[in-house]
Parts: sequence; C-alpha cells; structure tokens
Amino acid sequence: MPDKVVTRFAPSPTGYLHIGGARTALFNWLYAKHTAGTMLLRIENTDRERSTDAATAAILDGLSWLGLTWDGEPVSQFERAPRHREVAEELVRMGKAYYCYATPAELEAMRESARAKGLPPRYDGRWRDRDPSEAPAGAKGAIRIKAPTAGETVVHDRVQGDVRFPNKDLDDFIILRSDGNPTYMHAVVVDDHDMGVTHIIRGDDHLTNAARQTVIYHAMGWEVPSMSHIPLIHGADGAKLSKRHGALGVEAYRAMGYLPEALLNYLARLGWSHGDDEIMSIANMIAWFDIGDVNKGAARFDFAKLEALNGVHMRRMNDAALLDIFIATLPYLDGGPAIAASLDDRRKAQLLAALPGLKERAKTLVELVEGAAFLFVERPMPVDEKAAALLSGEARAILRGAHAALATISDWSAASAEAAIRDYAQAGGHKLGAVAQPLRAALTGKSTSPGVFDVLAVLGREESLARIADQID
Repeated sequence: MPDKVVTRFAPSPTGYLHIGGARTALFNWLYAKHTAGTMLLRIENTDRERSTDAATAAILDGLSWLGLTWDGEPVSQFERAPRHREVAEELVRMGKAYYCYATPAELEAMRESARAKGLPPRYDGRWRDRDPSEAPAGAKGAIRIKAPTAGETVVHDRVQGDVRFPNKDLDDFIILRSDGNPTYMHAVVVDDHDMGVTHIIRGDDHLTNAARQTVIYHAMGWEVPSMSHIPLIHGADGAKLSKRHGALGVEAYRAMGYLPEALLNYLARLGWSHGDDEIMSIANMIAWFDIGDVNKGAARFDFAKLEALNGVHMRRMNDAALLDIFIATLPYLDGGPAIAASLDDRRKAQLLAALPGLKERAKTLVELVEGAAFLFVERPMPVDEKAAALLSGEARAILRGAHAALATISDWSAASAEAAIRDYAQAGGHKLGAVAQPLRAALTGKSTSPGVFDVLAVLGREESLARIADQID
C-alpha cells in the first residue's frame, strides 16, 4: 500500500447527489478515514451542456449534510482542460497517440459496416500509422491513443477480482476531440494522477472504462491506482434503482426526516457488512470498514429497513443532540417551518422535556413533527375525529372530575399528576384508561401521544388545566 491513501469522490453536476452517489462518497470517505488517509473531491463538469452550478451546489450541500467532508478545495475538471490537452499532445510526441482525420461520414461507414457483420462499432485504425503530412489541408484532427492490439488488459480489482479485457476489443479511442476538448476517459486519468489518487472506488458501471483508462496510464508510464468497482444499488424488486424505488437526491431523505447518521448506517450496509452488526455509529463504520469486504453482487434498497433503522438511531440518540438536529432540519420538514417560527426558549425546553416520550413513537423527524404538534397549538385546540369520539357525553363527565382532581396538585409533575388521576379513577370506580383516553384527547387533540402524565408535565399546570376546561365547557 502507498505511504498514504488518497481517495476521491468525482460526481458529475448534472443533477442532485443521488443515493448511489452518496454511497460511493461514503465508501471513499470511510476507506480514507479507516486508513488515516484523505478524500478529495472533484467535480466532473466537462459536459458543459448538462453541468450546472445549481447541481454542484446541491452536491456539496448533500455531502455536507451527511457529514462526508473532503480535504482541500473541490477540483473543477473543466478548468484543467489545458493540462489534459498537454498530456494528449505529449502522448503524440512519444508515439503513443496520433492525430486522426477520419471524417464523420467515414466514421459512420465504419459503424455501418460493423453493424452489418453483427460486430460492435470500432474505429479501424486507418490513421494509426499514416504520416501526418497526409492530413487534409486545414483539417483539425482528433487525438487517438494507440491501444495495444494483442494480448489483454487486466484490471486488478479489489471487489471484482482480476477482470480481463481482450485488447482486440479496445479500439484506438479518442482522448482529445478535434475542437481541442478532452474526453472524459482521458481527463479522469490525468486528474487522478495529478491529484495523487492512490485508490479509485466507484460504481461498477465504470468497469469497462477502467480497461481503457489503464491503457492511458501505461502509455504515460504512470502507476495505475488500486481499483475497486462497487456493485450498483437495485430496488427491492431487483431492478436497477429508479425514482420509484427511492433513487432520489439526498435532500429528499432530509425532507423525509431521516437522520444523516442513520442514512449513512443504512448505505454502508448496502453491499458491505461487519458480522451481524446492523446498528453502527460513524466511529464503528470507520473502525470496521475495508473496501476488500464489499460484496460483488448488487444490493437492494428497502425503505422499510431504512425507516426502522432510523427509528433505532433516534431512540438511541442523546435528547439534546436529537433536539439540535431536529431544529436544524425543521425548515425542510413538512409542517416544520411553522414550528420553527414559534420556537422560543420556553418552547425549546418543553420540546426537550417531551422528547423521551416523542421519540419512542417516531421513526422519522417528520413523525416527530406530527407527535410534537400538540405543544404548539393555540387554544381552543382543534380536535381530530378519533379524539372527538373519545370526548362523548360520559367521557366529559369523567373529564370534569379529572380536572378537579388535577387542580388540587401543588407540586406539578408527571408523578403527582399520575397519583391524583389514579386516586380519582379508583374512587369513582373507573378503569385508568377510561380517564386517560379522554384526558389525552383534551390535552393533544389526538387519540395517540406520549404518556398522558408526561404530556401533563410538559404542558405545565396552567396550559393543561385550560385545555381540559376547553373540552368540558
């Protein structure tokens, strides 16, 4: 292994950071952290038609939200085009590449001829050994690499094993277009070499590119980095992941109320495992991760598993830390901005006090918003249909007695409220549920909530008694 591991994440800014890209970034980040190396970030924006600044900003925002930090400034591939040209021209000088002046019509005829024979379209090498003096006057040629014609190119892959490509299938591909712009295939190699990348970890859809890129490394006499091509993520039905499966940008997962740590835990487990460990902290993942342990087969994305895992992370999280993440995420959550607008210090203290009960019942931060809504409603409080059914005539009479029992408490707490209600229920011959259910409906406007005595404690004496009174008057 080199002295220091350098990985890189190299997204194309043609859209948001999608979930497959997030996992690739995570594996690069984990491997760099595990080996005390560095992870660099390169924005592969050579496709000027489709690359946008908004997409670049979205990718950086997604990585930052997940906590996948990179070292140094992001590198713009487009801005390095002069360097890519310089290397292509150097390959020509070394006799490892050549100018090709085949016209679009000639190239189309080659493709047609290959198609007629049932072969893949390939360039026939017609300018490989011709003298450049034969070039048509004024024509600008493209630069093609001289690919080896015999034997095979082997990609030594830490996930896929040794993958062999017959050299007869690697034609003399273009590395610099006739307009002077580098191809993606070439730019990637030059950038990875110049950035000192030692380990390339990317999706296995790049595996065939790896053979062509190896040809460029060899032509320049550069060391080929360690390669790891990780399997793509599939939907629960085994088909390639698409929007209907959850191939969304990571910002959609933030809006759905997932914690960054839970999402990273879930993504790490897609294609990699550590014994029977399902729940992992960031520190666990860094300590345990090795790229050689990634499976060859595609992993399946399962929303139900992600949601369950998120619930576990929420319940395990320290309340103050969960409150911080919750408040930071409110602007992105359905119903969150309204809560954010009314969050003064008193409300924050109430929310913190309510969290132990709220997080037991929630699997996402969106469910936490729904659960916490009762804290933020103005009186008289709206009551939903199920709660209204719990406030029938007989229930109101029970509620009146409960109000009187609670009004006698001097030291207001969950314990004192519970004692008062239990005494009242026993004295009146009521089951505890017959008192607790209408109480819950009156206090929260819903039929489900954290424990009703916790709700009383969090709302405080004045607000609790006022809400109950609203329902019995």
